[in-house]
Amino acid sequence: MTAFEGRRVLVIGLGRSGRASVSALLAHGATVVATDEQQPDRLSEAISGIASQGARFASPGELRGRLEGFEMAVLSPGIPQTSAVVAEIAASGVPIIGEVELAYRLRRAPIVAVTGTKGKSTTTALIGHLLNACGLRARVGGNIGNALVGEVDAPGEYEWIVAELSSFQLESVTTFHARVAVLLNVAPDHLDRYASMDDYARAKYNVFARQDAGDWFVGNAGDARVAGLRDNDELRARQLWFTLSDSLDGAGMYVCDGMLMFSPGDGHEPLEVARASSMPLPGAHNVQNAMAALLAAIAAGCDPVRAGAALATFGGLHHRLERILERAGVVYVDDSKSTTPHSTIAALRSFSQPIVLIAGGRAKGSDFHELGREIHDRVKALIPIGEAGPRIARAAGVRPAPAASMRDAVERACDAAAPGDVVLLSPACASFDMFASAEDRGERFAEAVAGLEERARA
Repeated sequence: MTAFEGRRVLVIGLGRSGRASVSALLAHGATVVATDEQQPDRLSEAISGIASQGARFASPGELRGRLEGFEMAVLSPGIPQTSAVVAEIAASGVPIIGEVELAYRLRRAPIVAVTGTKGKSTTTALIGHLLNACGLRARVGGNIGNALVGEVDAPGEYEWIVAELSSFQLESVTTFHARVAVLLNVAPDHLDRYASMDDYARAKYNVFARQDAGDWFVGNAGDARVAGLRDNDELRARQLWFTLSDSLDGAGMYVCDGMLMFSPGDGHEPLEVARASSMPLPGAHNVQNAMAALLAAIAAGCDPVRAGAALATFGGLHHRLERILERAGVVYVDDSKSTTPHSTIAALRSFSQPIVLIAGGRAKGSDFHELGREIHDRVKALIPIGEAGPRIARAAGVRPAPAASMRDAVERACDAAAPGDVVLLSPACASFDMFASAEDRGERFAEAVAGLEERARA
């Protein structure tokens, strides 16, 4: 018997997370019904997939007035708790948990949880890489692209789970407890979903809310909101801080003469762990990501020097400052997963070469004034795309002339670039006005760059 054997569970949402929840619940003996507010004809493939496993689909209309038989509902992170279907389920008295909470209840190993406004995916993947390189078997999942519940319930043995968690995912946790919690930064994002920055930050703080003195918290001393937690009574775990400064009292990791230094404390001398330049991804923000990952790996039991040596073998992530190709002396870089102004600013600061920037998409309540100043100071030419492209252009003092498509944007960027330049796709926005996802946007960029060769031969 498992905790879900024989229980009747409703899964809300049939995206990647919802489908993974259906599979996990069925595997543990639950009777599962799934619902989604989208029209059934747009969900035909997902409905067919869950039906083949033994689950049933019911539209919100079919469920109305018939919710009493469910013992639990599992909410997908993309669906806000304020939606009509969630409100109706909550009003009926059915307990609602999120997919991450479900994953936690099914886990077979402790969790390293990573959150922040930017850098989550890179840091999460890097922690998984370091743990495995140090001989600690780890599985990686969550907001990074593969549902966490699918990873924790996968066959095979593992010693750690590394989870990238968004604020949306952290909203609906109730018992989730991270052995190691990493908070990279807290900057404005998703203000179309949250009433204020404080509300957004509180969702992030759920990553350490149930930690105790036996756990570890890894925090960024260079981020004002995160550093402000240092003396917060709600932070009960042992603390490890990182900083780009050359020293800081109480910092577990800092940079001195280009070396990442780990301070074990208790009177022990600091250790040289790795050269900052050994991180194969450009930019000071990736040095911060590396320090966060190293401290998390050390907290999980890795040898500091061995973990530092493994930095150089990390291959990076698709759509994160990913070099696509160099053509006619111009380097084309895909940073499609930069969906906030702060992450695009960090990307711009990663390059010393002149930049032709492709930016825009669907804004998430973002303020583009700081990004506009950065574009004005650092960018040779801006190619706006999508709904927010004109706003970004105006913030940068540039004439708003959005590209009609990604192909148009890449061709215009090519015309504006000279040998030695970088053409950078770093949108600062969500993708859903023009593309299915950030990954889809990056793939369209790569296809358009490849198409430049055909254009040259025409």
